[in-house]
Amino acid sequence: MTSTSETGNTNTAPHAASGTAPGRTPHATLRYTAMRLGVFLACFVVVAVLAYVGVLPEAVGRANPLWLLILAMVVSAPLSLVLLRRQRDEMSVQVAERVDRAKRKLAANQSQED
Repeated sequence: MTSTSETGNTNTAPHAASGTAPGRTPHATLRYTAMRLGVFLACFVVVAVLAYVGVLPEAVGRANPLWLLILAMVVSAPLSLVLLRRQRDEMSVQVAERVDRAKRKLAANQSQED
């Protein structure tokens, strides 16, 4: 699919202007972070309910909220590792592309100075 804008630029696809490949989201880092936060919040709710019911101890000393937060982090980390593998891979590809682009720009600027 080829389109020509009013300025005369020809783009072969709608994603050509944004610099992203087809099938990938331009906000992979944001999506991964939001999904990771969602997994953490779900784990926190489950841990809080289990503590309220009495399955888990409600507190260690006087640190009830801190205990629940730490336990939720410990539970959510391996879950995120397994459940969000695809999103993490998309994010790493996006970050690697940005780093490569920055390195190319730096190399081009250094070669112009010489």
